[in-house]
Amino acid sequence: MATRQRKNSNLHRLFIPIFCLTLSAYFYYHSTTGKYGLESHKQTVERSLELQFKLASLQSEREELENRVLLLKNGSIERDMLDEQARFNLNLLHEDEIVIMRIAN
Repeated sequence: MATRQRKNSNLHRLFIPIFCLTLSAYFYYHSTTGKYGLESHKQTVERSLELQFKLASLQSEREELENRVLLLKNGSIERDMLDEQARFNLNLLHEDEIVIMRIAN
């Protein structure tokens, strides 16, 4: 009968701590840089703010257009509004008028 003897190594005591440290490092890395990590969350928040500002500007533009449409509805068209729209669409001016060009936003 043969017995096998081996010298106890210190490495077997380090295996579990090294494994746990490696696993922790893996999860830390992916929690910061992964698809659902902290950096991705930061980019999502920034994109959300940009879209909120764009939504606010579009809502104000829509309200302005709705107000202009209301001036043309209800059977009572305001003469100034009708005159402005006709001149703009037909490119007509009186001889004594001055044109001031505005840049549209």
